[in-house]
Parts: sequence; C-alpha cells; structure tokens
Amino acid sequence: MEKYVFGIDIGGTTVKCGLFTVKGELLEKWEIPTRTENNGAAILPDVADTVLKKIQEKGLAKEEIAGIGIGVPGPVNEQGEVPGAVNLHWGYVNLAGDMEKMTGLRVKAGNDANVAALGEMWKGGGAGCQSIVMVTLGTGVGGGIINNGKIVTGAHGAGGEIGHIHVTDDVECNCNCGNHGCLEQVTSATGITYLANRRLKKDDRPSMLRGGEVNAKTVFDAVKAGDELAKEVAEEFGKYLGTALASVACVADPEVFVIGGGVSKAGQIILDYIKKYYAQYAFMTCKQASFALAKLGNDAGIYGAAKMLL
Repeated sequence: MEKYVFGIDIGGTTVKCGLFTVKGELLEKWEIPTRTENNGAAILPDVADTVLKKIQEKGLAKEEIAGIGIGVPGPVNEQGEVPGAVNLHWGYVNLAGDMEKMTGLRVKAGNDANVAALGEMWKGGGAGCQSIVMVTLGTGVGGGIINNGKIVTGAHGAGGEIGHIHVTDDVECNCNCGNHGCLEQVTSATGITYLANRRLKKDDRPSMLRGGEVNAKTVFDAVKAGDELAKEVAEEFGKYLGTALASVACVADPEVFVIGGGVSKAGQIILDYIKKYYAQYAFMTCKQASFALAKLGNDAGIYGAAKMLL
C-alpha cells in the first residue's frame, strides 16, 4: 500500500526536498546543493542519491512509496522531458525517464512555477479550489495555471508565463526574455523599483523614498505611511498587474488568483491595488474571482511536486 511520496524542487542554488504522506502531511524537509558545473551532470544523480538514502534511513519499503514529483526552473513537456534549463546549465534532459532508472520509482516532472501553483491549490492560498492562477512577484514575475486540478503546460511547456505578457511600450530597456514592455518589467520587485525611480525623477515633490534605498519593500512601506508619491507608484503597479490578470481571466477563468513571491510580503495592500483595476477591466463573468496571498512560501514547490505525482 502506497503511504509516502517525495516532493523535489530543483533551484539554481539548492534542491529542496520533502517527504510527505499521500494525504499531504510534510514529515521531513531538507536541502542539498545544486551542482551546476559540467552542464549540471551531477544534479539528477545527487537527487536520486538523497532520495534513496532517505528511504534507507527511514526504513521504508519501495512498495510504500508512490513516487517522486520534481519541479525544475524551465519548460517541461508531458513526458517529463526538459528541452533546456538555463539556470541549471542543462540542455535536453529526459528528467522523468532518467530519474526512474536511477531510483526504480515512478517520477513526474513539471515547471517549478506551475508546480508551486499546484502546491498552493493543495495546501496553501488556493486550498479548496480546483482552478487557480498563481502569480509570483520576485526578481521576475512567474505564473502557474491550474485548471480543474491539472497543470496547464501548453504545447511548448510555456503555459502560465504571464510575466511576459506585453503591457506597455513605455519602458526604456528590453526584458531579459528579449522582448520589450513585459509585465515582469513593471510589476516584479525590480520593476517596482524601476517605476519608483522613474517617478522620483519626474518632479521634486517630497517623499520618504528620497535619499534612501528604493526597492519594492520601501515603496510599500511608504504607501502604508501615506506617502503620496509612493501611492502613485502603487497605483501604476496595480493598474499594470490588475489589467493583465483581467486578460488572463478571459482565458483561464480561475476561482482565485494567488499572489506570492517576495513582493507579496507587503500583505493585503498589494491585493487592494491589484483588485481595484482587475474589477474595472475583467469580463463580467470573471469579476467574481477572488484574490489571496500565498501561504506556503518556499515550500510551495515541494508540496506541488508531491501533489503532481499523486
């Protein structure tokens, strides 16, 4: 009888690992370094090794283990193949197939943002829902779409890449993806800093942001303190993201948008600015979608990886 499942979240610096019951109880979590040298040749053997050692340490029988779910920072097709993952220095990798050979266990793989969304649907901000869109606001903007409990990967593994929706021509530089005016450029942590610095240059009005460090946290701290210039930055951020999510809703029609990533630590105020513009621009049938903050933090990936396998 299957009792346990492993959830693995492979990042550019560390591999987060979790041992769960099949009901979703996290029994233990740990990390190992991600060895990206030699085109990441050691990554999968290291993951297989840590899983097999944990099985031995806990005295588990392989028949008790449902398998291993794995999230990776790159596109993954339905067969568990990765055409390339820049942060891991990978070219093509048959992730699921290779891991199954190394461990003798069933393996399922997915994109890390999509997998994190699945985790939030299972045990986090989207618990109780079957259709969610997760938005991660960090250095970039990531996204994951879950429709009727299933990850939407798309034909090329790029389903949910909402950070690269074109939202403006009013930015000076190109996005890291090579395009221009992506959502990521104006609503990520770096994007909010960009908007704030741009507004500070427009005039010399007094602001808490002048003379100190300008970043997403200081912007929203200033908003909470009533700083008018910071409020204008937050309005601009909210309009870009709220409008983009209104468009996403016309395609995905989620029950809830779950907002995570470092920027979301500002709390409810983030949701207030997004919802204001979402409500203004969303298609009437989609206006009832709710908004919630992510709850699992850095553990979303291991929860989602486990759920994906199950």
